[in-house]
Amino acid sequence: MKNTPLNRRQSLAVLGSTLALPSAVWAQPGWKPTQTINYVIGVAAGGSVDLYARGIKSGLETLNLVNGQTVVADNKPGAGGLLALQQLQRSRGNAHNLGTFHTGSLAGKVTGILKADMREYVPVAMLVEETTLVAVRADSPLKTAKDLLAALRRDPGSVKIAVAPLKGLNTHLAIAKPLKVAGIDITKLTVVPFRSSADSMSALLGGHVDVVSATGPTVVPMAQAGKVRIIASAAAERGTGPLAGVLTWREQGVAADYVSYNGVLLPPGVDAEQIRFWEQALKQVAVSKDWMALVEKSGNKPMFKGYVDSHRYLQDELKATQALVAELGLDAK
Repeated sequence: MKNTPLNRRQSLAVLGSTLALPSAVWAQPGWKPTQTINYVIGVAAGGSVDLYARGIKSGLETLNLVNGQTVVADNKPGAGGLLALQQLQRSRGNAHNLGTFHTGSLAGKVTGILKADMREYVPVAMLVEETTLVAVRADSPLKTAKDLLAALRRDPGSVKIAVAPLKGLNTHLAIAKPLKVAGIDITKLTVVPFRSSADSMSALLGGHVDVVSATGPTVVPMAQAGKVRIIASAAAERGTGPLAGVLTWREQGVAADYVSYNGVLLPPGVDAEQIRFWEQALKQVAVSKDWMALVEKSGNKPMFKGYVDSHRYLQDELKATQALVAELGLDAK
């Protein structure tokens, strides 16, 4: 018997009512993959979104969570993530297709970069809380965030700031927000977008830009190698592990923070059993040792929130980002 797709409100009600079911019920959902799973990654290879998507793919396969099927990673960068979402849209109702769900997509929707309605898609899980970092070359005269602020106060356009993959997305908002709070005219900043955060870092090391705003997986390895210096974290609180010594913006007198989340998206039109299958599979990935080690090594925080919480986050973050974009003057084009 074919399952009938549920609307958003019905899906929330059905899944919410089953949260308290015994684990044996969860372990035997009515739907399981019966063919190759295509995991569409909406960015170029090399950045944090790609790293985590491939970590999720690995976890699903090595933990035998996909009924013996193969998960194929398919990078589909372009148009601020629109190409990947369009591919997911064409797979309506087919839960053999996964996509990347992250705060950058929601920011892109609000700023008008992403010409898609994120509310049509199904955020099934969030697995990473990401911290956006500000880094400079190890030999940069900008030793601290205060040095950066001083330079920008003298001339807001004098410092080249790399973000990825486009202006108006999360890596841009994460540095624009504290700079705005610190009194910098962010409309005059020299912001240079790159295809991926890996490209941003290459530009920094090559001397083509002065500052990079990117998440942990891109920045932390370069800092540990002594090639860059991290001068600020957009987290609300000081990090642990490789970020234990990195000051937050708040610790440096700027009352601002910005946190991103990373997870998995399903196509429109999937049903409650398909959502439930992926929610439970991804929950097992989220608590696996390999996954937690991958995320912690990158300087970010492993976590898990299922469909209900992820859906609520999508709705709430869209509203919060609209307010932030209006405050920063980064109006949708």
